[in-house]
Amino acid sequence: MISVTCVAPVNIALIKYWGKRHEELILPINDSISMTLSTDELCAKTTVTASETFERNRMWLNGEEVPFEEGSRLTRCLKEVHRLALINGSQKVSPSWKVHIASVNNFPTAAGLASSAAGYACLVYSLARLYDIPLDEELTTVARQGSGSACRSLYGGFVQWHRGELTNGSDSVAKPIASSKHWPNMHVLILVVNDERKKTASTKGMQQSVNTSQLIRHRADKVVPERIAQLTEAIESRDFQTFAEITMKDSNQFHAIALDTYPPCVYMNDVSHKIASFVHEYNEIMGSLHAAYTFDAGPNACLYVLEENVPELLNAVQRVFPSDSDDSATYLRGLSVPKADNIHRIGDAAKTKIDSLDVSARNAFRYIIHTKVGEGPRELNDENSLLINGLPLDN
Repeated sequence: MISVTCVAPVNIALIKYWGKRHEELILPINDSISMTLSTDELCAKTTVTASETFERNRMWLNGEEVPFEEGSRLTRCLKEVHRLALINGSQKVSPSWKVHIASVNNFPTAAGLASSAAGYACLVYSLARLYDIPLDEELTTVARQGSGSACRSLYGGFVQWHRGELTNGSDSVAKPIASSKHWPNMHVLILVVNDERKKTASTKGMQQSVNTSQLIRHRADKVVPERIAQLTEAIESRDFQTFAEITMKDSNQFHAIALDTYPPCVYMNDVSHKIASFVHEYNEIMGSLHAAYTFDAGPNACLYVLEENVPELLNAVQRVFPSDSDDSATYLRGLSVPKADNIHRIGDAAKTKIDSLDVSARNAFRYIIHTKVGEGPRELNDENSLLINGLPLDN
């Protein structure tokens, strides 16, 4: 019996992946770029145990056993890893042995926080470690077949998923643009408006958009290629102004595509729109772009902000969206933030304008997570295992 345990990060798209040209292989209609978040705040954790005595493959997700069905994305990933193991001549574990898998997220599943990307990236990376398969572009094609965005979570920092041109998908791979050390002061405030499962799953929403939206092809063919080049340059030069503008514009266009879909896919809600309006008002007060929002397929906002500007932004967020929560440790999660009162870089006029902002919505967020750019997956030691003798700890 041999076991490995790994963690893998969440990634949040800056230029969105929306729409497939091949459903089974999960081949996108456009390139995308994302930023990987630190696993200290948001991650999937997976243990894979292989044994010649196991009678069948089994998996538990967040403590609940899930079916290991033939033809599912799960079995497809396992078969692809077995194929690579045979090519690489894995000596440690025989691909013929059955596996037991346990996986947990430390954040809500299917609430628009990229849980499936982290989960499948962690699964594929853990299997790769089990069979001594190297992390390379080919491994990203395996993760992609579990959940498209999962290929980007195999790397840290800033990552581009290339749509590719080949029908077999072998050139639809993820490649790093820059490591987390390149722009270490890039931080994120995640405003969790709703952590429940979204009404329209991303897979269904994409299918509907490709079939009915008249705007999606223009986005894929014209807009995205230009933005990919511009955002890559902004990341390489650490140009936050350009980074922020492109990120917000692409978020807006993605949700315009969702609304152009028939029937429309409505992922943002009233609070989401109030957050977007607040960010634009805040940036105007600050005299430049100090924050950038993006919304994935859900109402929750990710606000990109440089580390030195986090205190002022959080102070303004809490002023406009006050909370009655008495448990600050539960409401404000993740990295600690110095009090804005101790920061004196902004002028008195800006401080006065921030202090005069009207309350937009009270108790609008379930909680706020403060995190930053992070590294890719990593293997943990045995004491972190989710399985004992091939069964979950709570069995």
